[in-house]
Amino acid sequence: MLVLLPASARAAGNPPGQPQPQSAPPGTPALVSSMNASPTGFRLTGSQVLAVAKRNATVVAELHKYPHLISYVYTRTYPVWQVSWFTPPSSKRAQIEMIQLYVDDTTGAVTQVWTGYQVAWTMARGYPGAFGRKVTALYIWLPLCLLFLAPFIPWRRRPTLWHLDLLMLLGMSVSLGFFNRADLGLSVPLIYPFMLYFFVRLLLLAWGRGIPREPLRAVISTRWLAVILIFLVAFRIGLNVVNSNVIDVGYAGVIGASKIVHDQPVYGNWPASNSAGDTYGPVNYFAYVPFEAIFGWSGTWDSLPAAHAAAIAFDLLTMAGLMVLGWSVRGPTGGVTLAYLWAAFPFTTYVLCSNSNDALVALLMVVCLLVMRSPPARGFFAGLAALTKYAPLVVAPLMLRGIGPAPWARTGGSRRRRPWLRPVLGFVIAYAVAIVLPMLRVLVPGNLHAFWQDSIVYQEQRPAPFSIWGFWGGYNQSLRPEQHVWLALIVLLGVAVLVFPRGRRTLVQVAALAGALIIGLEMSVSYWFYLYIVWFFPMVVIALVLAHPDPGAPRKKRLEALSSAPESAAPQLR
Repeated sequence: MLVLLPASARAAGNPPGQPQPQSAPPGTPALVSSMNASPTGFRLTGSQVLAVAKRNATVVAELHKYPHLISYVYTRTYPVWQVSWFTPPSSKRAQIEMIQLYVDDTTGAVTQVWTGYQVAWTMARGYPGAFGRKVTALYIWLPLCLLFLAPFIPWRRRPTLWHLDLLMLLGMSVSLGFFNRADLGLSVPLIYPFMLYFFVRLLLLAWGRGIPREPLRAVISTRWLAVILIFLVAFRIGLNVVNSNVIDVGYAGVIGASKIVHDQPVYGNWPASNSAGDTYGPVNYFAYVPFEAIFGWSGTWDSLPAAHAAAIAFDLLTMAGLMVLGWSVRGPTGGVTLAYLWAAFPFTTYVLCSNSNDALVALLMVVCLLVMRSPPARGFFAGLAALTKYAPLVVAPLMLRGIGPAPWARTGGSRRRRPWLRPVLGFVIAYAVAIVLPMLRVLVPGNLHAFWQDSIVYQEQRPAPFSIWGFWGGYNQSLRPEQHVWLALIVLLGVAVLVFPRGRRTLVQVAALAGALIIGLEMSVSYWFYLYIVWFFPMVVIALVLAHPDPGAPRKKRLEALSSAPESAAPQLR
């Protein structure tokens, strides 16, 4: 398998005999103008550093394959030198950096060397703690996996499809493990079997296949599950406070909120420390406004307490939404179970300790399900979700359809003209209001061009090595046709769910279809990352947990419900 991987798949990393690099060197590269003189504060000359770099085994191998590359020598914060090899200048395209190497001025030794995608994408280098600090340490990640699985282990019963579902959710950790080792050749392809599993699983569930026959059982009582939940909440918040970092995503939220507070254009002219941070929808930046107003922003990428507070709030509100939703359908057991699964799932803690904005997407999707019975309410929150990170746009037709009979279907022999008009108009108007109101902050100051270029065009065009399309498609994105075919299929599916599956639609079906659509869309994008797992995770657990029969219903009624699936196999909101 490794023989088939492109060169960009293989990490160069640190040379033999050097300790594992902990991070990229600080400072901005400054091009060396005189190769034969030592820059101020440095001992070596540019020529000496270049000679050291050319003797590196990785560099020798790369230059043998690409002899036309051109070298440049830079200084960074003392004592670090940087040597880079670029493609030759061309009038048709910008130069591409193919090799990047660091030399220690005090020892004259090569400390790091990177090739392929890991040159431009420092997040692909496996630096320890780059996302969430210690959350990915085995002594934290594995206990979270155990807590996620242990309450549902069938010690004296036959395992069911539910237990396979739990294992498949945790199985995504395997891909993350290889990513943390800078092994994109394995991390990228290994995530897709798990996403494909849930894509198919949720679609089948929406069509009445794979519905559990027995109620969901835990090996401990709901009361003890709630006790562990309280412990998990405290632990996760404590971990965020004492051992987490704010990645560029959370930093962008604070910058955007500061621009809104100070009446500046949201898009364009962002600080160099996060120049591409204006890539999200305006709702994302509005969501950070309360936290920026309370905690402020120093103007630099410091500890960013506003980003910490926002991440904690998004996480807790999503958990609370899951508890309310589960409680409204299945009482305390349903509510505690859904909230527990969110708190114990390692990837939600990963998002929390990275202080990203991804739980905001999960929160708004959960709220859509909470207000599912009201077309205007679900239209409004579906519109807000669409202008966070754009993926929820794909579920707009699904949310228009809602639960129960189709709005355009005649029920009870009613001959009222256009009975569908009121709910459909209610949804559409509310959805439009939720889109237009945040966009006024873009349209009124004349910020539309910057919004289009920095957000929409940038999201559509940027290549990245974290998906099969970007990884194997390379810099030239040669898999674009296949990628667009898959995307078109997902868009068609998103439209088809207006009608299919037919009949009365249940909350479980809506959650399952929403999860499948978001997973399918994530599988179609060039830029994918593990933080996006929480976009679909709530939909997955809502569908899988609430698909189980109500334990309070007599067994005979449970069997009758199963025999008439999918119309009556799953619960409605109380």
